[in-house]
Amino acid sequence: MSRRISPLTISFAMFLLVTGSFGGPPALHADSPAIVEVGIFSGSTADGPWPDGWKPLTFPKIPRHTTYSLVRDGEQIVVKAASQASSSGLTREVQIDPKEYPIIQWHWKVSNILKAGDVKKKAGDDYPARIYVTFQYDGAKVGLLDKAKYEAAKLIYGRYPPLGAINYIWESGAPVGTAVPNPFTDQVHMIAVESGPSKLNTWVTEERNVYDDYKRVFGEEPPMISGVAIMTDTDNTGESATAYYGDIVLKKRTSQ
Repeated sequence: MSRRISPLTISFAMFLLVTGSFGGPPALHADSPAIVEVGIFSGSTADGPWPDGWKPLTFPKIPRHTTYSLVRDGEQIVVKAASQASSSGLTREVQIDPKEYPIIQWHWKVSNILKAGDVKKKAGDDYPARIYVTFQYDGAKVGLLDKAKYEAAKLIYGRYPPLGAINYIWESGAPVGTAVPNPFTDQVHMIAVESGPSKLNTWVTEERNVYDDYKRVFGEEPPMISGVAIMTDTDNTGESATAYYGDIVLKKRTSQ
């Protein structure tokens, strides 16, 4: 299928490079464990350093950044994100086969939704919480024109941009289960796993099958997962949001 390499995607790739997020752990193989610990924030200390591999993700045209900190919430250490008309994230590069590890599990909590948030509009492309999963470039999956664009991006930034991404979002109004392309680029697909205010200030555990989701929204087999990020952003709506993120893992499919 044809994909446009958007400025957003190139910016994402470039800032993974700047923050040193490429060159992460090797791919996992047959003797690998049942669970891959992508972000074990609970093993950190409040106000302490980030777990290994986690780096800031910022964008050149967005001067105000969301603040992230490790805080204690009850018995757990979690990430607190506070956004005021701002956008940035935290990211970790991985190299994981989604066919072997199709299940992503995470925990999150939000304090408010966004009045003007709307997954289908550029002006509403903000979320109190989102989990960003990127997928590695695969030249066999793009046409000649797009391949030339990826090669040009590699010459500029030293690495290929991601082939695509899925955003698991806490939407403001769209129904749970909504799955649409991002209004800025069809390389990113948005999937609403929570929506509205009914679960505000409540820890929610989520599980998604990344492998199945990718096949459903992109219509093809997924390449390797190349990165996972958390992001709370309010730069388009100009609003404020506070969210909390717990541990993130990828798991093998449970035997039936």
